[in-house]
Amino acid sequence: MIKLKLDNVNKQLGGARILRDVSLQIAAGEFVVFVGPSGCGKSTLLRLIAGLDSICGGDLLIDGRRVNDLEPRERGVGMVFQSYALYPHMSVYDNISFGLKLAKTEKSSLRERVLKTAQILQLDKLLQRKPKELSGGQRQRVAMGRAMAREPDILLFDEPLSNLDASLRVQMRNEIARLHDRLGSTMIYVTHDQVEAMTLADKIVVLNGGRVEQVGSPRELYERPASRFVAGFLGSPRMNFLAARLHAPGETSLVDTPVLGMTSLPFDSSNLAADAPLSLGIRPEHVSLKAAQGTAGVVVTGVEYLGSETYVHLDTGQDEPLICRCEVNAGWQAGDRVELQLEFDNLHLFDADGTALSRHPQANETLPDGVPLRSARAGAL
Repeated sequence: MIKLKLDNVNKQLGGARILRDVSLQIAAGEFVVFVGPSGCGKSTLLRLIAGLDSICGGDLLIDGRRVNDLEPRERGVGMVFQSYALYPHMSVYDNISFGLKLAKTEKSSLRERVLKTAQILQLDKLLQRKPKELSGGQRQRVAMGRAMAREPDILLFDEPLSNLDASLRVQMRNEIARLHDRLGSTMIYVTHDQVEAMTLADKIVVLNGGRVEQVGSPRELYERPASRFVAGFLGSPRMNFLAARLHAPGETSLVDTPVLGMTSLPFDSSNLAADAPLSLGIRPEHVSLKAAQGTAGVVVTGVEYLGSETYVHLDTGQDEPLICRCEVNAGWQAGDRVELQLEFDNLHLFDADGTALSRHPQANETLPDGVPLRSARAGAL
């Protein structure tokens, strides 16, 4: 069942278009995360759904009902803001019940809903405390409880964890995930933090410049990005990109890259011209290293030890270093010469506009006679 639908939604402020033809469907009970860089329009889109900003074009439907012109309180939506915005002179109980009192909820029902919400959020023993007596995580839960107590059809979160320290963010992420499991409600969550997006979402919506770049599960977006933007945005460290040239277009592409040399790759480039610029993408965990002989290979320029893993930075002649994720005891040091091994099955290829070329899993990996081929399955330099 479709809970919320956006149909070519646009938003303009002055002469600037903030959102451009955003179309999206969110099913009942889904946990959807809007993610993207600062200024991409994710918070604006959330405010349009909440009714806090007006839509300039297109339609917003909740349960099949057009709600463009409805007031926020008429939409069945609750919102948790980035700042806690708690009333410092009120107790936890009064903060949670405030919206219900404004809606003139009957007293017995009000108390029942506040107590139920407090129990779900593990605040039932803190109801008489004031905000100054609470930790940051507890204050955030009170802010969530104020939205939840109204029993909205859709819960909206606008970067709710950005004011918390790193360890508390991890704890609150887990609490929000468990909350969604218990309630089964539709949740829409805005963040610039890709870790929050990957760990919380059933479905991620990646926004870029006011447009939807790609929609899909965390695994789909990570393993099959539709564009170089998505590939580079999701993942830490981000995907490595190597400049390449299309030698011969076709259903299987003959590509010249600094690392692989002239290589046949199973990507469809039929709509491109010969010599078109491309980007070859490979994630750090899909690069492995072995010692090079003599002056062959590439040079290690830096090593980052992170306790559970090591990131090795390599000079391949590109503007940015190539990063390899290695085991902690790999033993590489700056100045070492190494040979790269790239996992063929995990390569990505993007055209000059950043669009991913479609991959053929059973493509012919041979080259025309007379063209040298370096190993693509373990591409070496």
